[in-house]
Amino acid sequence: MTLKIGRAAHGQPFMVMDVIAAANAQAAKSHQERTRVLRMEVGQPATGAPAGAITAVKAALASGRPLGYTEALGLPSLRARIAQHYLDWYGLKVSPERIAVTTGASGAFPLAFLAAFDPGDRIALAAPYYPPYVNILIALGLTPVILETEAERGFQPSLSALKRLDPPPEGLILASPANPTGAMLTPEEFSAIVAWCDAEKVRLLSDEIYHGISYGAPFTTAAATSPNAIVVNSFSKYFSMTGWRIGWMVLPEELVRPVEQLAQNFFISAPHISQIAAEAAFDCESELSLHIARYRRARALLLEALPRAGFRIPSSPDGAFYIYADIGARDEDSVRFCTRMLTEIGIAATPGVDFDQARGRRFVRFSYAGPEADMQEAAERLIRWG
Repeated sequence: MTLKIGRAAHGQPFMVMDVIAAANAQAAKSHQERTRVLRMEVGQPATGAPAGAITAVKAALASGRPLGYTEALGLPSLRARIAQHYLDWYGLKVSPERIAVTTGASGAFPLAFLAAFDPGDRIALAAPYYPPYVNILIALGLTPVILETEAERGFQPSLSALKRLDPPPEGLILASPANPTGAMLTPEEFSAIVAWCDAEKVRLLSDEIYHGISYGAPFTTAAATSPNAIVVNSFSKYFSMTGWRIGWMVLPEELVRPVEQLAQNFFISAPHISQIAAEAAFDCESELSLHIARYRRARALLLEALPRAGFRIPSSPDGAFYIYADIGARDEDSVRFCTRMLTEIGIAATPGVDFDQARGRRFVRFSYAGPEADMQEAAERLIRWG
């Protein structure tokens, strides 16, 4: 007897997670062969949580006070500290009442989509894109509207392309810096798109989880430009706390209570211990700045090495810790190419089809968030393999 399987169960996988599994299997095999697998497939900093966050967690555990449910929108002290962060970084006053603490950015997206949109609504986003955007939208009955972009514009959406959408979509997802390209919009481009969203009554979701990781280009937060935008951020990238599953949103006032009600039912609250760590992480800027210096060196190394190994880099990775490389001179199938690269030289990377089903066959995403020595060795292996 075959019972019904829900429509959402037939969605696309997040391919990078499958690559992680394949890399783990190859690493176990390679251990026996004494060939170490170099991990460039996932956007996970090699460093753990900053020391101040660990100290705060130890103190909380040693105190003996219970760690249980918090308010659905998070500890009041953490929400206030996030609001202070916007004043410190952007010179922007944000009420702590507009802050929602979430179980990572991944937990924020379904809350935002459900609070702001209805099934059937059209949500625009540029390709290549972070795959869970589309997969979550489809699972919730929303309709992704994929915008084809140009390498010359950093694969970012243009205002002219948005104006051609008729009728305008109900929502737009914007990411600057973007995953998988690391590309950033200029402040002028960003502000123009935000203004278009407000004028056309398009709800903007600004994914800002790579803020803090850039190489000269300035950051622009949508919270400073529009009271209608939803801003999503996370402690996973700049703060190096991927496994703690902790993030936040800055919400328009009218969405605070809807998100709170959804969070109460979906998640109850983000983990209490992770919230304690997150609050302390804000005071670890000197340690975190060392991470950015390391990413900067790895980026420079790979920007020089990858073209020597036969890869073309079509757009400048101005932020985050990714390089989106064109493999067209070496292969026409990024899945096949990544499989060969893992088995032949022990380098795990993510095929571009995870980010762009139309054009991703000729691209591979390399993450340089790993140990600096590994990035050096990866460059050497790729050049020899080339």
